[in-house]
Amino acid sequence: MVATLLIRNTSRASSSYLKRSMSSSADGIKNICVVGAGQMGIGIGLVAARVAKLNVQFIDSSPAQLSKGLEFLDKLLVKDIAKGKYTEEVRSEVKARITTASSISQMATADFVIEAISENAELKRKVFGELSATLPQETILATNTSSISITKIASAASRPENVIGMHFMNPVPVMKLVEVIPGLQTSNQTLETTLALAQKMGKTTTMSQDVPGFIANRLLMPYINEAIIALGEGIATKEDIDTTMKLGTNNPMGPLTLADFIGLDTCLAIMKVLHNELGDSKYRPAVLLQKYVDAGWLGVKSGRGIYEYPSKK
Repeated sequence: MVATLLIRNTSRASSSYLKRSMSSSADGIKNICVVGAGQMGIGIGLVAARVAKLNVQFIDSSPAQLSKGLEFLDKLLVKDIAKGKYTEEVRSEVKARITTASSISQMATADFVIEAISENAELKRKVFGELSATLPQETILATNTSSISITKIASAASRPENVIGMHFMNPVPVMKLVEVIPGLQTSNQTLETTLALAQKMGKTTTMSQDVPGFIANRLLMPYINEAIIALGEGIATKEDIDTTMKLGTNNPMGPLTLADFIGLDTCLAIMKVLHNELGDSKYRPAVLLQKYVDAGWLGVKSGRGIYEYPSKK
């Protein structure tokens, strides 16, 4: 059974993957909605508005988060203007393409939706149930989950064939990759349109089977988790662990610094998915990782994680 599904999905992926240059699949997409105005959601919306020149509506139940998100988006635009990448005119055009709403019931009709809320399966399923009950049946619903089963999320939608995984990397405006993950129910048309939209947004895509962690986090998170275990066991200081991996393996940043930038709560959530779904003890979250999250030390966003960030407090 597994082999049959793998062959079916691989065959479908190969034929569709070759069609990434066929931008016509995304020509009908003019309006997208991003659910969640956190750092990931804002990054996704910014790239959609600036690079793909799409109209973008952000949905977030917190007015404060919407305001904070838009402020962050504008800071990114201003920074790029200072670097000479864009002009003030582009900044104005991008901001003119953006609207907000505080609930799914208030959202405008969208051709494509990208969900970017917290890494919680039941919360995502609730959102997808609401989206499919609100939007036209042809609307594609993508999730930015970095580890949760697309098939499971899709089962909460009335048209699961329109649901797909679209995992952007953080920070979205800088990182070129998007992992595309079809669920068991995902249609060929949904897959092709998603690949074409990612290309329109200036991204390179890779394809993963719908397994816990997909490609990136199946490899990355155990590496980060092991670094935290090494720290907890006193094998080395945090600085020496990071320096060893930076200079010894030519990584741009050490695993502990990277964990702080990702968010220790996000790292923990992904490790729990890997451990629970795969059942292998090698994916058991580090005890120290759980302690940091329990203490509210989540990394850069909270002002303290494995390292301290006074300016963020």
